[in-house]
Amino acid sequence: MVLLEFKFQYVEVAVMIVYFALLGMLLLEFRSMKEKIKERLDINNEGIKLKLQAIERLTLFAERSGLQNLVSRVDNLQVSASGLHHTLVETLRSEYEYNITQQIYVSPEVWNAVTRLKDQNIYIINQLSLGLPPHATAVDLSKRILEYSMNQNAELNRVVLDALQFEAKKILD
Repeated sequence: MVLLEFKFQYVEVAVMIVYFALLGMLLLEFRSMKEKIKERLDINNEGIKLKLQAIERLTLFAERSGLQNLVSRVDNLQVSASGLHHTLVETLRSEYEYNITQQIYVSPEVWNAVTRLKDQNIYIINQLSLGLPPHATAVDLSKRILEYSMNQNAELNRVVLDALQFEAKKILD
């Protein structure tokens, strides 16, 4: 009987050792899972930051691409209408190209809206420039552009700005 008690104590000790070993392994596994979750959340936060920065840059592009803002930023109105035409179109294209990498952070619909803004404003500038006489000045073209932009819904940049704001709200919610 003493021999049985002696062996039973060894079994109890062995069970307790196995129990604590399993408990330790579970704690290590939980710690590892916690670190993985934290790492994924950090990656998510970084992705959100990048998306919001892209929306900020595209918002700046949309503001600067508005016809009124575009004309008001031109320093030299002493050139010809064709010179101003060339400057405005090149400004739109270069700013668009500068921001082209931001498309990977926004939805395809928002990026298409940004692209349409550039294309539409270039088209408008081309059309308004075509109607001017050959000796027209930059002031003549800028007046035409500003008059056109005063029409209701002439500025597509407002629609693009609304789309960008909606996209930012989706990210933040």
